[in-house]
Amino acid sequence: MDKDIALKLAYKIKYERDKRELSQEQLSELTGMSVATIGKIERGIGNITIGNLYRIAKVLELDLGILTNFKF
Repeated sequence: MDKDIALKLAYKIKYERDKRELSQEQLSELTGMSVATIGKIERGIGNITIGNLYRIAKVLELDLGILTNFKF
């Protein structure tokens, strides 16, 4: 994944999680993903699968288009 895109996506996920006052641990429990995976995603490390992106979007009650729209 392009590093700029990964970092923009990481920022957006963290922003939306913080806006809902969820911890990484809570997001982990709600998505069924490990805390380590959530942390890597929020730091823009590695590639996120579309399945994981969908699970995060669902928990945050967002359309995938919102998470991938990097214009604020």
